[in-house]
Amino acid sequence: MIILTKFLNKYMIGIVGKPSVGKSTFFAAATMVDVPIDARPFTTIEPNEAIAYVRVEDIGPEFGVISQPRNGFILGKYRFVGIKLIDVAGLVPDAHKGRGLGNKFLNDLNQAEGLIHIIDLSGSTDAEGRYIGPGKRDPEEDILFLENELDMWYKDILDRNMEKIKREIKAGKDEAEALYSVFSSMRLSYQDAEEAMTKYDLTSEDLPRFLRIKSKKMIIAGNKVDVYPALDNLKRLSKYSIIPIYAAAELALRKAAKNKLIEYIYGESDFRIISVNEEQKAALEKIRKHMPTNIQQVLEKMVFDVLEYIPVFPAGEKLVDKHGRVLPDCFLMKKGSTVEDFAKKIHTDIAKGLLYGIDARTKRKLAKDYILKPRDAIEIVSAR
Repeated sequence: MIILTKFLNKYMIGIVGKPSVGKSTFFAAATMVDVPIDARPFTTIEPNEAIAYVRVEDIGPEFGVISQPRNGFILGKYRFVGIKLIDVAGLVPDAHKGRGLGNKFLNDLNQAEGLIHIIDLSGSTDAEGRYIGPGKRDPEEDILFLENELDMWYKDILDRNMEKIKREIKAGKDEAEALYSVFSSMRLSYQDAEEAMTKYDLTSEDLPRFLRIKSKKMIIAGNKVDVYPALDNLKRLSKYSIIPIYAAAELALRKAAKNKLIEYIYGESDFRIISVNEEQKAALEKIRKHMPTNIQQVLEKMVFDVLEYIPVFPAGEKLVDKHGRVLPDCFLMKKGSTVEDFAKKIHTDIAKGLLYGIDARTKRKLAKDYILKPRDAIEIVSAR
């Protein structure tokens, strides 16, 4: 288990899917943390939690400085900013009833804000994750079964808490408040609870699915694109907006870069060979044909497009912190956040004494309610 620093964003992205589709390989490639990887179902039992990174174009060059990230790192023009991933045990049909490691799997996902559903796009594994050969299973079945399992999980939670909800309503709470009290721990917002109660009643069959969709944003990543008929399946299932990925290749590229065999900026569509033998060169050239591997693109789509975070830089007058580090931080803020929200992110005491912000590029004063834009560089002026 990796200890996560207080400077990282508090949300978490869950890696989900049936066994043996490449979840742990995706996790290892995204985080460079060694985890058990095997074709056997339930290789992952205890959840793996670690830090992955999304790319943000660094602002250092605009100010004529070289950034020194407190967390993360610089590759090329990008600053890689930390996010949290959790890889849980594979899900099998009837997991919500406790089958397989179902109850543990679902409980591990309570705090996830977004889910990346990894499927075997080549159709090589059955519903239990056992190998049956390429093209023997329709990947659409895996998409539908996982969504159904999650919906049934929410239904079970709703059913178990129905008497509590009714008691709270009888005691004076409105339906949205009572529903929110049960599902807030699963990241359902009060606004979403209100919307749910305007569209459905508490006994509606469609309510659990609505709650799941609102509180667990999900994208689908189709792994094993190098295996026929993965690309044919991708085209046939275009209505699902599946992002094709090649997790094993990305893991190989990152290990090669770490060992200085190649120069590779994560997420780019090519790399430069530095020093390899003929066998390694052949393997790398095979990978090159399938690039980009899209691991980085999946993470960034989730963070920036689906969860709607934007990068914002603290940038004081001298661009350094008290330890002399240049532009040490980049925070991911929810779209619509204000200067005041940003001050709270930096420190609660600074926020209490907040006077205004300053745009580090233009030197313009910014009101507390100024809406932040992607890659803003802000100095916070506080009485404290």
